[in-house]
Amino acid sequence: MMPKIARRIARVRPLSEDSGDEHFFVANDAPDFDSEAGRAWTVIDSPFPGSPANAGSAPRRGWAAGGTVDEGSFIFLAPSVPANVLGMAHNTGQAGRDLPPQAFHKAATSVVGPGEAIELGPGVGRVDPEAELTIVIGRKVRRLTLGNARTAVLGFTIGNDVSARDLQQSDALWISAKSQDTFTPAGPWIVTGLNGADLAIGIRHNGAELKSASTADLGWGVDEILVYLTSFMTLHPGDLVLTGFPAECARLSAGDTVTCRIEGIGELTNPVVAVD
Repeated sequence: MMPKIARRIARVRPLSEDSGDEHFFVANDAPDFDSEAGRAWTVIDSPFPGSPANAGSAPRRGWAAGGTVDEGSFIFLAPSVPANVLGMAHNTGQAGRDLPPQAFHKAATSVVGPGEAIELGPGVGRVDPEAELTIVIGRKVRRLTLGNARTAVLGFTIGNDVSARDLQQSDALWISAKSQDTFTPAGPWIVTGLNGADLAIGIRHNGAELKSASTADLGWGVDEILVYLTSFMTLHPGDLVLTGFPAECARLSAGDTVTCRIEGIGELTNPVVAVD
């Protein structure tokens, strides 16, 4: 079962010049994220047993399990290296629930971390952000039931299901609309112990707050989504499942900044740039 006490878990990279592609996992139990205690993190072993991609780097001075590192000494990465990234289509309100559950796949290579740029390529057309409660899978699972679905959940993070609307119209499978490089920002951390059933969710676009909603406005809930997905596929430690977007969005343009907000988790902010 998910831990009853809320804890933040993050995948991070030291700011030191010799850090290279290192990544470590850290945890923080402070209830006030902005407090002094909330900025002091403890290095932990990987929370994703059996996942080589999430094994973490070899311990070194200052970065061994049990050590304390200050938030100013590292950058947050995407919270995991997923094998699968999945989203839920048409999952808003009763209208969504009246339809059979339907998932779509997002390329794992579309995942980026907090602060990394969302890249808009030429001819991509209209692109919108979607702030989504995102399930982080903690163990290998198949054929879950409503009674045991939560045993698969390590915690929740924020995912931005960036979507190219014009391409959704021309691509029935949504692959080109959803899987472009950088189209799945995620982070900044995983929060354990959340119920997830009624959390405020919204977007800040260039400093302007858009109309918010609640995860209660989703058609299919967390447990139901996991039962559906694992009825036909195996989920692995570190996989990300984006649950749906019930709030207001705004078109993205180069030079924008977009922040996705979810109550109890925090904020995920990314700039937007144009690329050739």
